[in-house]
Amino acid sequence: MTMTTERGGDEHERGDSNNGDGAAPQDILAPVLSAFWDQPESWTLDTYLRHDGYEGLKKALAMDPDDLIAYVKDSGLRGRGGAGFPTGMKWQFIPQGDGKPHYLVVNADESEPGTCKDIPLLFANPHALIEGIVIACHAIRSSHAFIYLRGETVPVLRRLHEAVREAYAAGYLGTDILGSGLDLDVIVHAGAGAYICGEETALLDSLEGRRGQPRLRPPFPAVAGLYACPTVVNNVESIASVPAIIHRGKEWFRSMGSEKSPGFTLYSLSGHVTNPGQYEGPLGITLRQLLDVSGGIRAGHRLKFWTPGGSSTPLLTDEHLDVPLDYEGVGAAGSMLGTKALQCFDETTCVVRAVTRWTEFYAHESCGKCTPCREGTYWLVQLLRDLEDGKGEMADLDKLADIADNINGKSFCALGDGAASPIFSSLKYFRAEYEEHITGKGCPFDPARSTAWSDEATGTSGNLEVNA
Repeated sequence: MTMTTERGGDEHERGDSNNGDGAAPQDILAPVLSAFWDQPESWTLDTYLRHDGYEGLKKALAMDPDDLIAYVKDSGLRGRGGAGFPTGMKWQFIPQGDGKPHYLVVNADESEPGTCKDIPLLFANPHALIEGIVIACHAIRSSHAFIYLRGETVPVLRRLHEAVREAYAAGYLGTDILGSGLDLDVIVHAGAGAYICGEETALLDSLEGRRGQPRLRPPFPAVAGLYACPTVVNNVESIASVPAIIHRGKEWFRSMGSEKSPGFTLYSLSGHVTNPGQYEGPLGITLRQLLDVSGGIRAGHRLKFWTPGGSSTPLLTDEHLDVPLDYEGVGAAGSMLGTKALQCFDETTCVVRAVTRWTEFYAHESCGKCTPCREGTYWLVQLLRDLEDGKGEMADLDKLADIADNINGKSFCALGDGAASPIFSSLKYFRAEYEEHITGKGCPFDPARSTAWSDEATGTSGNLEVNA
């Protein structure tokens, strides 16, 4: 998948297209990780080397590990997996001189509905991750790294295996890497396809051969992670961003984005847009600007609601088009940036239907370890299905909110919070639509009641099933 930069659509369908400074829409993009995705054989070592590949590693190996950690910390790089925790600070938590082996685990179990950034990155530019892994392992003094990849993505698995083989053959992995004395082995592990394994401690249990379920914390992975040893768990994009920071400098990285959310990132734009795809730009750009680049909402329609970071983040509306897409800006708007999965839905989409589909996903993917999530998601699905079938009552809306409140913040991991988020936010912005399902004895978007309903609008053609 290549980064989309085509422009199309009618400006009046998406509102004012001016990005505020008179610059061309493409000028807001900052292709770094995706700079050569569209080149022939972009995934090979030869192509990567032609684009300054492994230059950052050479600089990093000349640095003291503690200085390297401090450098990444000073760059302001924050985790791209959803939480936004400072990457350098996470590395700093690893105890030194403890006599235990240290591990780096890369979370490539991309499963959040709407998120599609790590898989294209690994498919088109896997050596950026491998170089980042070597740098990170030098920093945390680790000689073993693991890449936990979603097992269904077999073409990506094969390409990643080949990239690791190339790196070994070229001396970027193995013993005495580039004469630095660093020894490093990388193992690619294919997961069995559970959403819960995207949670870092469940991922560690799965990697150890056990059922993937979240662990109670403390102890945290930095103290007792993989095989009860100090472990850093980072997202693919987080690690893959490190080589460019080391090679081009932390000041260059901080020149993009905002003060508290610096740098570049990948935005997954999907749904009812003219040109869906991956758009790499600085943190802090807006959905309006990204729609301007992507050709806007599909012709003849308008934006109704969208998610800033996948279905587990509170949804927003067309009133939030100019919210800065960084951690602070989206947080101030009442949502979370998450994995930057921008799912856009137009006026043909039934909010209740969309939330029902999401909630069914969370009920199915709940590991069942904790009662609030296991029982709560089940009952949320029953209530939402009743609303869709015309069997709902007004009291059900308060019951939905009450059950979501009993899940939110009370489960072992963030899956429960993710299931509650679309419930809270959809009731906040679209309560009238819920009430219409009750007073009208069914969904107003049903084809028997309205011509607005279509498979494309509901996501049955795939919009709501991305990475599910």
